[in-house]
Amino acid sequence: MLTALGIIFGVGAVIAMMAIGNGARQEILEQIKLVGVNNIVILPINKTESESEQEEEEGKTLKKKYSPGLTLKDAQNILTAIPTVEKVSPEAIYSTLAIRNGKKVSVKLTGISSEFFELFNQDLKKGNMFSKWQLEKGDAVCIIGPEVVVRLFPKGNPIGKSVKCGTVWLKVIGVLEGVKVDEKAEELGISDYNLTVFTPLKTLLLRYKDRSLINQASMGGSDVYYRGRSVMMTDNGGSGGGENQLDKIVVQVKETSQLAATAKLIKQMLNRRHQGVEDFEIKIPELLLKQEQKTKDIFNIVLGAIAGISLVVGGIGIMNIMLASVMERIREIGVRRATGATKKDIVFQFLAEATFISISGGLIGILLGVIMAKVITISTGIQTIISPWSIVISFGVAASVGIVFGWLPARKAAEQDPVESLRHD
Repeated sequence: MLTALGIIFGVGAVIAMMAIGNGARQEILEQIKLVGVNNIVILPINKTESESEQEEEEGKTLKKKYSPGLTLKDAQNILTAIPTVEKVSPEAIYSTLAIRNGKKVSVKLTGISSEFFELFNQDLKKGNMFSKWQLEKGDAVCIIGPEVVVRLFPKGNPIGKSVKCGTVWLKVIGVLEGVKVDEKAEELGISDYNLTVFTPLKTLLLRYKDRSLINQASMGGSDVYYRGRSVMMTDNGGSGGGENQLDKIVVQVKETSQLAATAKLIKQMLNRRHQGVEDFEIKIPELLLKQEQKTKDIFNIVLGAIAGISLVVGGIGIMNIMLASVMERIREIGVRRATGATKKDIVFQFLAEATFISISGGLIGILLGVIMAKVITISTGIQTIISPWSIVISFGVAASVGIVFGWLPARKAAEQDPVESLRHD
């Protein structure tokens, strides 16, 4: 057991490290599936009052330009003008209360297009998707997240029933399957849809509020129209832009290789449409996640290599013990040779002993590795996935170590002179 300790801990460490690596890889794959394949996320930048004051102090707003913000026209132009774009999904989001039979729950009311569910790989648990008629005419219908169902319809089927969101009653036509979103996905512009009420984008803009329509009261200044919108003229001759009509635009590109180039074109187009005001940010979740995965893979390779060194050290320990054993068992070797054992028999004997030690250590190491992976998951919350290949590889290396490092002691034992061995005390 003491001889096999190096093998035991080496195999255990390899299995545990590879389990952490597999867990990290699976987490990245789930995030990529969640954010969608080949997607580019465009988000508005809403500056705080302190940031605006700081810019004014630095003299950056002496010639402030008008920007219409992120609008539906931006989404339409991206789809029609850029040939590498496959689909575009605009979103507008409002925080409101959903009410049903006296029960209230705070939800995100999200206006979406028909491409949304496909882009984000979201499935329905029950009910139907929005029809073409409902999307085009702004019908008062909705699809709700699973948490909304639990809180407002704890015992009944929500399909066909109505929910009051804000001041409008919406008919429930579907229930989302729901996927848990972690903090990393939220940083990439992906929302938690479990407490969300989805409605057609036209429904949101027509029946609730279209933030691109700005009046004198909302701007607090003179009523001047620019491109069909009411905006306020500033003292320096520029105009102060209003709120963003959309909270997000998701663009799906045809090929992964076209992501970076398409993002560059989108940035140029939006800069031109927004009068040079960069009031938006562009994120490419898949490339960011793949870069993160590459970094984790390198880290896991380093950890695996360090763990693999333990196997080599364990093999050296076996070789040392077997060499010492040869010196202690010279008389035994002489007796076996004198009674007819060949050199091959002696080699096989000592090689078998070394292999048995490494295989026994490998089996115990597998058990230790599985336990370590489970303890890591329970104690730290890090996802670990034990791969059968990690067990096969680590056990195969352990057995090979026994054979390789047991060969030299076995050959040394076989080369002992039988007569001298019998005379050895």
